[in-house]
Amino acid sequence: MRCGYSVPSIRSGKSCDRERNRPNYNSQMKVVILCGGLGTRLREETEFRPKPLVDVGGRPILWHIMKLYAHYGFRDFILCLGYRGNMIKEYFLNYEAMNNDFTICLGRKAQIKYNEDHEEQDFWVTLAETGADSMTGGRLKRAQKYLAHEDRFMLTYGDGVSDVEVNKLLEFHRSHGKLATVTTFRPISRFGILDINPSHQVKNFIEKPKSDAWASAGFFVFENEVFDYLGGDECVLEREPLERLAAKGQLMAYNHEGFFYAMDTYREYQVLNDLWKSGQAPWKKWA
Repeated sequence: MRCGYSVPSIRSGKSCDRERNRPNYNSQMKVVILCGGLGTRLREETEFRPKPLVDVGGRPILWHIMKLYAHYGFRDFILCLGYRGNMIKEYFLNYEAMNNDFTICLGRKAQIKYNEDHEEQDFWVTLAETGADSMTGGRLKRAQKYLAHEDRFMLTYGDGVSDVEVNKLLEFHRSHGKLATVTTFRPISRFGILDINPSHQVKNFIEKPKSDAWASAGFFVFENEVFDYLGGDECVLEREPLERLAAKGQLMAYNHEGFFYAMDTYREYQVLNDLWKSGQAPWKKWA
């Protein structure tokens, strides 16, 4: 994550270089992350900052999502900004100083020397303003200009973590030849389920079982033609675009039996932080 400062900077390590050949196919595919929602159900944390910057284990949940993709070689990101997007810009503009020891020379010949290299070397992050009130499909449509030359790309939400194997997800998408793939999971019921006979006797009790149905976890893979299904700022990706793709047989599901968790409420915020503190966060694939 290289950023420009008002003073020159010096590093002992490598720096991002647009002219350098990127090492593999994965690093060329772009990952779009939707970061513009209001997060109203997590108002305790989102009143003063966007939900993607809410911390899990001392790092924004957005960082965790990016680290998962980077683990599989995907390091080129497009962040679709909206609510308090300036704070996400500030986070990345200050990333070097906040994640390294550095030496600074003050005065007219001001200069910064970073004394270490953090692990997020050569992440490319495009911060795209996509409107304060745009819906999910509208945000993606506004980011189309950054994907004009891409045959396919990935997309997910900036508030959910998973242990999905992104390389296998991509292999599945390539195998079926359709326009879209959505990762699905079996949600866990919020309540215990009872099997009750006609005389009202409880025959069985299952505490918060997994559902038999599949739900969307995000972690999409799209062919570029998906933009033909998107409208303006009011377009909700999960409604007409995905419904039309499904009706035309162009939407496939990658069934993920592992971990997925979205941070929509304060309770879920606590669950994710407790998992991280325990050292057993399933989504932490990186070393």
